[in-house]
Amino acid sequence: MLKNRWLPLTVACSLLLLSGCQTTSQTIEVTQPWHLLPMAVPLQPTTQQEVQLARIDQILLRDDLTDQDKAQIYYERGLVNDNLGLRDLARLDFNRSLSFNPAQPDVFNILGVYFTQNGLYDAAYEAFDSTLELDESHQFAERNRGIALYYGGRYMLAERDLIKHYNDNVNDAYRALWLYLVEVEKDGLEAAKAQLTTRYANSDKQDWGWEIAKLYINEVSEEQFFRDIMLTSQNNAQLAQRLCEGYFYLAKRYQALGDISSAVALYKLAMSGNVYDYVEHRYAMLELSRIAQQVAQQSLSKS
Repeated sequence: MLKNRWLPLTVACSLLLLSGCQTTSQTIEVTQPWHLLPMAVPLQPTTQQEVQLARIDQILLRDDLTDQDKAQIYYERGLVNDNLGLRDLARLDFNRSLSFNPAQPDVFNILGVYFTQNGLYDAAYEAFDSTLELDESHQFAERNRGIALYYGGRYMLAERDLIKHYNDNVNDAYRALWLYLVEVEKDGLEAAKAQLTTRYANSDKQDWGWEIAKLYINEVSEEQFFRDIMLTSQNNAQLAQRLCEGYFYLAKRYQALGDISSAVALYKLAMSGNVYDYVEHRYAMLELSRIAQQVAQQSLSKS
């Protein structure tokens, strides 16, 4: 299992990855044995983001702003704070934005994601329902409500949302992946794998996320999967994004197999690149919280 094969990173491996992801197949074959986990340099705030925040703060000092202006500006600052991982500040900005304009489907959608992250599922359902009432074609809210229902243990309703979401674009791998995760809980691992195999075969296979699907249906090994990520990532940002996704979905796989210690390690790695705006980063913390609660409950039961 994962915990037996993959050892902590050595200094040599870290130095290789800190060199900016300029790797070749020869470099990987010679210097990166595959019992070591690849990592990216954690993403940091950019100058552009810092300047954007400073400009927004200056604009908010003006006394000629309309309520519509304030709603838009607070929403934009909330997005920047969210991308920087400043979730509490972002949530405050989103709530301020709604106070000036309550008819904003995008704001309700992201607040619904925050509620899901914090395990407040009823509040999340209401937020996503509000989004869809304001904009019935809002597909992100449709997906996010399905994910919230999945985490809330309402698998039939989650499957309903996510099947519709998948049918809207059968070539989007991530729609198929979240539907697969629901079907694992609802129908069992083998039935879900058979469905994902069919969806992979019927897709155009252009989306990078299908590489994750291939991992789930045993079309590619873990070793080759991470080798491909290292070879095809164009820069450190893309490497961090792909590893965030790869580690999260691999963690889900090990968790489904009952290897909780490996899943915990992988969820932590999914968060290590600071890709704050990816759903995989958002829900890795939720997964860790749920596992911690389960372990605590089991300890109480034994005592």
